[in-house]
Amino acid sequence: MSKKINLFTNLKSDFASGLVVFLVALPLCLGIALASGAPLFSGIIAGVIGGIIVGYLSQSHLSVSGPAAGLTAIVLTAITDLGSFNAFLLAVLIAGLIQLALGFIKAGTISNYFPNNVIEGMLAGIGVIIILKQIPHAFGYDPDFEGDESFTQPDGQNTFTELFQVFDHIQLGSIIIALISLAILILWNKVDVLKKIKLIPPALVAVIVSILLNEFFIQSGSNFAIAKEHLVSLPVPTTIEEFKNIVVTPDFTAITNSKVWIVALTIAIVASIETLLCIEASDRMDALKRYTNTNVELKAQGIGNIVSSLLGGLPMTSVVVRTSANNAAGAKSKMSAIIHGVLLLVSVLAIPTILNKIPLATLAAVLLLVGYKLANPSTIKHFWEKGKYQFIPFIATFGAVVFTDLLKGVALGMIISVIFVLKGNMKRAYHFRKEEYHDGDIIHIDLAQEVSFLNKAAIKETISSIPENSKVIINASDTVYIAHDVLDLIKEFKKIRSKEENIKVKLVGFKKAYELEDSLEEEKHVFVEHKLKK
Repeated sequence: MSKKINLFTNLKSDFASGLVVFLVALPLCLGIALASGAPLFSGIIAGVIGGIIVGYLSQSHLSVSGPAAGLTAIVLTAITDLGSFNAFLLAVLIAGLIQLALGFIKAGTISNYFPNNVIEGMLAGIGVIIILKQIPHAFGYDPDFEGDESFTQPDGQNTFTELFQVFDHIQLGSIIIALISLAILILWNKVDVLKKIKLIPPALVAVIVSILLNEFFIQSGSNFAIAKEHLVSLPVPTTIEEFKNIVVTPDFTAITNSKVWIVALTIAIVASIETLLCIEASDRMDALKRYTNTNVELKAQGIGNIVSSLLGGLPMTSVVVRTSANNAAGAKSKMSAIIHGVLLLVSVLAIPTILNKIPLATLAAVLLLVGYKLANPSTIKHFWEKGKYQFIPFIATFGAVVFTDLLKGVALGMIISVIFVLKGNMKRAYHFRKEEYHDGDIIHIDLAQEVSFLNKAAIKETISSIPENSKVIINASDTVYIAHDVLDLIKEFKKIRSKEENIKVKLVGFKKAYELEDSLEEEKHVFVEHKLKK
């Protein structure tokens, strides 16, 4: 259940995190446009729309939308096949309409069937990809300035072969600035004096220091000076006419071209799947464990792509890299995503010259820490300790994401998870019942013999619908197997949401291995019984 909150309640922390995401998103918006063979400004337009419009319409508290690296290859091929960027924009417009329709037919519920080990494997894989792809930038080598999450790249290289090219393009100034930026980012939250300065994000400090240091190198004629090609590159219109020429519109005469419709359908499907994966991942990151209505998210993404196409922007999705940076920076609500969009708009209009002084090495340092947090070794250890049925899908997803791309990695993890579940379901059945109840009543949830991740959606819906001030008894006395995804839902419900909404939760019959409080206690009170019936 996603509670409505005042967007301005956490303005202090949301502004700081929005600023960090803006700093991360700016070069990615430009890079993805460059790699897609599209006008550079189209990436900025998608970032602004993704932040302001999708950010406002979405119910996700952490997700940040913008031009998607996962769509780079599709966009590059589509623009070539369709013969013009304007015809491609028409395909994006149609894709947005398709996403809007998917939201209305409630196709977003498919995200409930992504198991946690697959989601965590995807995040860890993306973390490694981020690290590997940012290392060249930290050394002053910027061949793939697109932030692509795929293993292969448009220049014929791949994630690992690109690393060997670094030794031929080392730039000492970039290394120095990357190391100083990393030191600032790491020490900022460890030194007591600096920890008190919460309003100023360490990423902003790192950016300011890097600009000033590079300006010093340039003015002093030092060999450490970073050349223009290793800095952010943003178009700088000097007149209104030049600005108008940057914005292009869809070519509606291409509506009869069958290739336009094929591209539109491809973008709609891939963008929707990537968005749902990211939304599920962002909900997992959320410390307050708030749930996002994925059907609303598909509608928001559809509207975002429609508006973006009309203004000459690239297609967008909810993006893991920016969402991870948003969470790591301490975002509390979707106001952070909106602020990042506003800052993108203001910056490209007001201070493009200053932004073009930011070294890519500094932004690489920011993303290196984001990648480490996603691919923390403790996560791998965690799933190893859960056993082979959790670890194998996790590590398969992780490896496939690193060596192929996001969608193939998730597909492999899902296939393995389904095989394991189907094998288990041959021996065990699942039954879940629900009846209407009233505020203040005692609710009994009796879990069946087998509860797999396929039952996650129904149980999540049931838990989300429990009213405030209720008394709930969850009974697992007859249960032989409970998926870790469901256990996580129950843990989060008992430890977090129940306290926020004054819901008294009692757990009965859970095994010691599940590490849930009250699991072996017997029910001591007699309540009016209302069993939840689906």
